[in-house]
Amino acid sequence: MRAPIGDFDDAAPATERLDLLADPVAAALRGWHGAVPAAELVHVDSDPEVADTAVFCETYGQDLLERSANCVVVAGKRGGNVTLAACVVLSTTRVDVNGTVRRHLGVRKASFAPAGAATAETGMEYGGITPIGLPEGWPLLVDARVADAPHLVVGSGRRRGKLIVPGKALAELPGAVVLDGLGA
Repeated sequence: MRAPIGDFDDAAPATERLDLLADPVAAALRGWHGAVPAAELVHVDSDPEVADTAVFCETYGQDLLERSANCVVVAGKRGGNVTLAACVVLSTTRVDVNGTVRRHLGVRKASFAPAGAATAETGMEYGGITPIGLPEGWPLLVDARVADAPHLVVGSGRRRGKLIVPGKALAELPGAVVLDGLGA
């Protein structure tokens, strides 16, 4: 199989590579529901040493920088309550944590969650966190430009390997809300 974007030697439907995905991601694909069939999500094998977006794009195709999305975990606080949420933005933008995220979550303060908390709560590896397979009930904020993208590279839950997913599939994930201006 040839990946729809990028220059990858090893690509296959993600449903055929469940053993290479983080457990929550594999479980989400097993129970997949949505307009985009799970078989259209592609897993590409990649070197875990180049998982960070900039290095990944240098290695597998510079054009991927504008065709990649980052999923970051944020912690919103109001009083003594903490709300964890995931935000998906194009890799060429940054999450508007103190504006769009804070307002949408209705919190007084929002910040990026510590890496240890993000990995412990998601069951995914740092550098591979993906919106697919997030904990039940989590808010998932998706930038409108992500939802409109034909295909994007996102994490697989592990540093090794990535997923190539239509943006509309990300917008249909459980808890997803599409927001204009999430990525600034």
